[in-house]
Amino acid sequence: MIKVLVAEDMRLLRDTLIATLTLEDDIEVVAAVDRGDSVLATAIATQPDLALLDIDLPGKDGLAAAAELREQVPGCHILILTALSSPGHVKRATAIGVGGFVLKDCARPELMHAVRTVAAGGTILDPKLAFTTLRAPDNPLTDRETEVLRGYAAGADAKEIAARLHLSYGTVRNYLASSVSKLQARNRIDAVRLATESGWL
Repeated sequence: MIKVLVAEDMRLLRDTLIATLTLEDDIEVVAAVDRGDSVLATAIATQPDLALLDIDLPGKDGLAAAAELREQVPGCHILILTALSSPGHVKRATAIGVGGFVLKDCARPELMHAVRTVAAGGTILDPKLAFTTLRAPDNPLTDRETEVLRGYAAGADAKEIAARLHLSYGTVRNYLASSVSKLQARNRIDAVRLATESGWL
C-alpha cells in the first residue's frame, strides 16, 4: 500500500485528488493539507511514502516544503503538482531531490503512473519540460544572493535582511546590487520579477 500525503490549497482540486487516489487498491491517502507550512509536521506524524505537493502553496511554497521533507523525512518521496513549471523550478527541485513533476491537467492514468513510479524511487519529468530545462540558462546568483533577494521579495528591507542573516547592512546592499547587475535588471523590484519568473526564488 502506498501512503500518500496531499498538499493542495484549492479545496475542489484537493478533494478531487483524494477521491481519485483512493479509487486505487494500492494507494491510501493518509493526510491532506492546504498550506505548505503544514507539510512537514503532518508528514512526521503520518510517515507517508509519497508527498504530492502543489508548487504554489500559501505559507511556504511546495519546493521549500519539499526541501524540509528531504532533510527530515527522507523516506518520503516527492511528486510536485504544477499548472506550469519553469526550468528554474525543475533545476531547484532536482537539486532538492524531488522525484518528479505532474501537470494539473494530466490524465488520470498519467497521475497514477507518476505516483507509483516516484513512490518506488523512480523519476518522472515531461520530455518537453526536460528539453526546455536543458536549454535554460543556469541561475547566475549565488546562494547568498538568492537568500537576500528572497528576503527582499518577501517585503523585508536591507536592515531587516541583515539582522535576519547576521550580515552587515552594507553587505546586504552589495548582494542586492550584484543581483540587479547579474540579472541585468532595472532595479531591485525588476530583479525580483526576473528571478521569480525564472524559478530561482
